[in-house]
Amino acid sequence: MTAEQGTAGPVLGRRALNRALLARQMLLRRHDLPVIDAIEHLAGMQSQAPNPPYLGLWSRLTDFDFGELGALMTERRVVRTVLMRGTVHLVSARDALAWRALTQPLLDRAAQSTLPAGLDVAAVAATARPLLEERPLSDKELRERLAERWPDVAPDMLVRAVRCGLHLVQVTPRGVWGSSAMARHTTVEKWLGRAPEPGAAEEMLLRYLAAFGPATVRDAQHWWGVTRLGEVMERLAPKLVTFTDENGRTLYDLPDAPRPDPGTPAPVRLVPEFDNLTLSHADRARIISEEHRRRVFTVNGIIQATVLVDGFVHGMWKAEAKRRTATLRVELFAPVSAAVREEIEAEATRLLADAYPDATAREVVFSP
Repeated sequence: MTAEQGTAGPVLGRRALNRALLARQMLLRRHDLPVIDAIEHLAGMQSQAPNPPYLGLWSRLTDFDFGELGALMTERRVVRTVLMRGTVHLVSARDALAWRALTQPLLDRAAQSTLPAGLDVAAVAATARPLLEERPLSDKELRERLAERWPDVAPDMLVRAVRCGLHLVQVTPRGVWGSSAMARHTTVEKWLGRAPEPGAAEEMLLRYLAAFGPATVRDAQHWWGVTRLGEVMERLAPKLVTFTDENGRTLYDLPDAPRPDPGTPAPVRLVPEFDNLTLSHADRARIISEEHRRRVFTVNGIIQATVLVDGFVHGMWKAEAKRRTATLRVELFAPVSAAVREEIEAEATRLLADAYPDATAREVVFSP
């Protein structure tokens, strides 16, 4: 019997899984937690763009202070680095040091499948390390330096080899709210002043379940980006409880994790671009329909910011500030009641006030 087959347990329907996910993701109510504790509870936050984690924490925490996260980054207590799924994540320094080795197989596969045959990734990484540790470099600067030794290799391929072979972090002020600094990188060892401390796959999988469970093995593999997690789940099984989804798949979970009643009210929430809420399950039906997923997930890899109504994705939003005017535009996928529309507008107004305190005018605009 495989971990995916498991032992049949009580059936959890779509709404039960939705409410469990919202509770784990701190979206059923705002929480009064230190920012770094919230980031660790969420098992990191996808951060392909610098600003979404700020907005994601605003939606999850009571009285979130945008400056607090910026200070944590400047103090090097949290970092932006490539981890799960080979994408940039905002994680605590502790998780950055522990999790990179666990995601390295994904990056090794990426190197084998995308880099020119015969390119020695280890040699490129070894050459790049002292350059990046002498001072943080932009991709352009790194390309120029590496091209001196490998003039016949496409510069972008050399940078990709470095990213696969070295554990890099984006240094501040990049990532600090309000900063427009260029992305520059150095090694995690240089930035944090200590060597990686590889963690255990079992611990990482438990952290996933705490943030996203109940979940199947395939869900966990989708979030992590690595395979063969069935073996890890089997080792953890005695510590877990099992359920079954509506399609007969086995779901694993922590015994004491929250699983609210499916009828629990869910407030309107504004979830930012690239948020892991919609990216961390192979079967996303617990949070977004396939029809809406095709609108939210664009062909060029952008994951749009979403509006949650009754716990499910019901629209998209985008905020911007121009000429001292902050605007949040809402595009709903279907009509809502007047009360829900007012709730969306109130949430959007609060977000604009907190995210753009210097704006002299703020407006919430609903698409026709």
